[in-house]
Amino acid sequence: MVIAVDFDGTIVKDRYPLIGEPVPGATETLKKLRKEGYQIILWTCRTGKHLAEAVKYCAENGIRFDAINQNLRYRTVYYKGSDPRKVGADLYIDDRGIGGLPDWEDIYELIHKRLPDSQDMIDLEWGFKR
Repeated sequence: MVIAVDFDGTIVKDRYPLIGEPVPGATETLKKLRKEGYQIILWTCRTGKHLAEAVKYCAENGIRFDAINQNLRYRTVYYKGSDPRKVGADLYIDDRGIGGLPDWEDIYELIHKRLPDSQDMIDLEWGFKR
């Protein structure tokens, strides 16, 4: 599963262009998800120097990304060889969604509830529906 995560207001409190204080649970949850095999994309409006500061903050706090503001390479093939404007992910975590940002413990639980069981994965792979 690919998860796109916003930076300001999601990983840290929104103090753009500054780096805000950490949002409780964000760092720990993202590291745990990454360790469990999820692919994480940093998905932010930051560019240039401000993006570099966000990436540095994350690296210093042990948060690693599979991509930054772009699609994963294997997903560009899915889009007929071109890289669309939209970053493709299975889930988007952003403080600007309807209802705001849930607590990171709740986010972790919601992600795991979305996982199909192993039989569903086999059915999806082979195109079957129960």
